[in-house]
Amino acid sequence: MNGLKPADHSGSKGLMLFENARLLTVSEAHFAVTEHAALLVADGRIVFAGRQADLDTIPPGDVVRIDCANRLVTPALLDCHTHLVFGGNRAREFEMRLDGASYEEIARAGGGIISTVSATNAMSEEELVEAALPRLDTLIAEGVATLEIKSGYGLNIATELKMLRAARRLAMLRPVRIVTTYLAAHATPPDYKGQNAAYIAEVVLPGLEAAHREGLVDAVDGFCEGIAFSPAELKPVFDKAKAIGLPVKLHAEQLSNLGGAAMAASYGALSSDHLEYLDAAGARAMADAGTVAVLLPGAYYTLREPQAPSVAALRAAGTKIALATDCNPGTSPLTSLLLTMNMGATLFRLTVGECLAGVTINAARALGLQHETGTLEPGKAADIAIWDVEEPAELVYRIGFNPLNSLYAKGRRII
Repeated sequence: MNGLKPADHSGSKGLMLFENARLLTVSEAHFAVTEHAALLVADGRIVFAGRQADLDTIPPGDVVRIDCANRLVTPALLDCHTHLVFGGNRAREFEMRLDGASYEEIARAGGGIISTVSATNAMSEEELVEAALPRLDTLIAEGVATLEIKSGYGLNIATELKMLRAARRLAMLRPVRIVTTYLAAHATPPDYKGQNAAYIAEVVLPGLEAAHREGLVDAVDGFCEGIAFSPAELKPVFDKAKAIGLPVKLHAEQLSNLGGAAMAASYGALSSDHLEYLDAAGARAMADAGTVAVLLPGAYYTLREPQAPSVAALRAAGTKIALATDCNPGTSPLTSLLLTMNMGATLFRLTVGECLAGVTINAARALGLQHETGTLEPGKAADIAIWDVEEPAELVYRIGFNPLNSLYAKGRRII
């Protein structure tokens, strides 16, 4: 299990009572703690969450009792933006940047996204799964029970499908919820240089149809930027997604403001992500559409970007904010959602409540799973994290410290 403790599946069926808990309730950017609380779970779903004294009766039958010993109990965390499946690494590039090499020099030396594309194309599905497992296990070990995994390092139909199959395999190997996203519109491969429209028509759209036929894709993404694709070039991708009933999301406004977030919002996008150059109009368009702003401080930190997202504009518009690792080999080699929360607070000045909501309820919204997970409420899956902390703020404040005591996904103990 690559260092992950074997899962204890006892209690996943039947009744479970989590008692003597301090229960975290998360709502938008706010949170509260209910003392002397309990959770009652039946067949992997929550049927009661609140003060233990208000739990009048427990249904008849055998009940597995879990004494939380006054620990903090929260929703299991969600990492709503990752590129977890990929080949190779870009450590040499990192070293070259530290020595003063420019992006162009690195690209000429065979680096950049194309190096990851080459490595990913060269690996089998099984090799991709084995390479991704340690990254997945690291996230799980910090309380993550739901995550998204994107394709986007194939840039040809066969490898894009191979990446999505690998992501589906990971969900079979670990008892967590994995959402897959098709991101063939991530970059233009060298053989289509200067022919974005042709690449979309000949590779991205047929690949999307094939992924959908095979049941490999849950959402569709693109990279809207001057070095990638324009809003106009991405519209056929979103039109196709809409036609086959798949939700969309978008990498937008990371390096410039092309209006991608507003375009995505016009399609009812689940999220737009990065958003360093998002303006007030874009934030309002997202809020009006219910599109979540997924902020990615790992990429901001790694690239030493000159401009942070305008959290003030997002707050003023009422746009919901999520946080994610953006785990990828080039611009965010990050596999810690706890550190991501600390970065969100330190670098972007998010509040503790915004950070906690950003990896629970709002991350669930960014994946279209808000009715299934992200809060501890009756009817939702029993995705539960138990922590050895005194205050919820410790989950955001500490650096390099993991206080997870135990983790449950749909009532099954993982850790």
